[in-house]
This record gives sequence, structure tokens and C-alpha cells, in this order.
Amino acid sequence: MKIMIADDHRLVTEAVKTKLSEIVPDARFILAASADELLSRADDTLDLAVIDLSMPGAEGYSHVDEFRRCHPAVPVIVLSGCEDPALMRAAFDHGAFGFIPKAYSSEIMLSAVRLVLAGGIYVPPMMLSWPRSVAQPKPAAPTFESLCNVLTERQIEVLRLLSLGKPNKLIGRALGIGEGTVKIHLAAIFRALHAHNRTEAVVAARSLIEASS
Repeated sequence: MKIMIADDHRLVTEAVKTKLSEIVPDARFILAASADELLSRADDTLDLAVIDLSMPGAEGYSHVDEFRRCHPAVPVIVLSGCEDPALMRAAFDHGAFGFIPKAYSSEIMLSAVRLVLAGGIYVPPMMLSWPRSVAQPKPAAPTFESLCNVLTERQIEVLRLLSLGKPNKLIGRALGIGEGTVKIHLAAIFRALHAHNRTEAVVAARSLIEASS
């Protein structure tokens, strides 16, 4: 497994690397200390990117946006010293699969990483209790055409097989990819469908594909 850790604080980088080695002992780590290094050292073979929100060369979420534009299949977890729920929501709006405040314990970080690597999305508890009146409105339901604009061709192929109820192993076998890669694609699909679990995703995918045919 190949993991990018992007943070300009060496102590933070080393701490994250050490903890992640506990759950992925054979992981290869790619380190970056600036937005430029993040973008120049990343590639599509990454399995995960843990990215600091504030680092040299970063303006808001510009580095996260550019990373996701170049590597849409790589799940991103945002690290931040801020615990503002509005900032957290913005991170998810920009495509993050998790948001981890640096004040959180290393065990919470490990749980979040496990969840994201399994194809889930980690939402900090404080964001769940954010008043609905402050929260942004729920996104409009996607169409198959809109999904084709936000998902890669391979992710659309995974979506079609998912709609047939195929398990990850059979999806991977049909497309000639590993189960880990299937999980990464599914994470992006779940997010695009606004699905909280596999059952919701299968029902939504089947409905959209039938409506488009």
C-alpha cells in the first residue's frame, strides 16, 4: 500500500507515519511539506492521501481540489488544527473522505483511516451535532448524466456492476483490478450518490441506470 502524508510539520508527519504503520506495516509512505510537493510527488498508484489543510503554497482548498482533479480515484483525508464544523463541511464539499482535527487522539485517527480504506467516509462527531439551521442544504439527487461528469470511466464501469449486485471480488475480477482498488472506486461512487451504505448505493445506481436506458 502506498500512502501520501502532506504536512509541513515534521513532527506531525512522523507521528502520522508511525501510527499508520501499525495498521499497514508494509506501507510505502510518500511525504510532502508543501502544496507544490504534494502535487508533484503524487500519482495514481496512491491508496490514500492524508493532507494538511494549511501548508506552504496552499490557498484554502486549492491544493485539495487540484489533487482530486489529477487523482480522482485516490481518497483524501484532511488534517487540520481547526475544529470548526463549517470548515469540516467545506472539506467534504471539496471531496474529502474524512476530516481529522489534529487535537484528536491517534486511535481516532487510526479508526478514521481504517474506515476510509474500507470505502467509508469518516465524519467527526462534532459535525454531526452541528445545528441544521447552520448546515448547508442537502445536495440535489444526481442523475446518471451528472455522475458521468464527476466519476471516471472506470468508476462508471464499477457503478454498472454494482447496480447488478456484484460483490467487490467479482467486480474486481470482471475489470481486472484488485479488491482494494474496487473499494476506492466505491468510496467515490457512494459520495456521488449521497449513499450511506452499499444497499443504498445499489438501489440508487440501479434506479439511475434504468432511468437512463
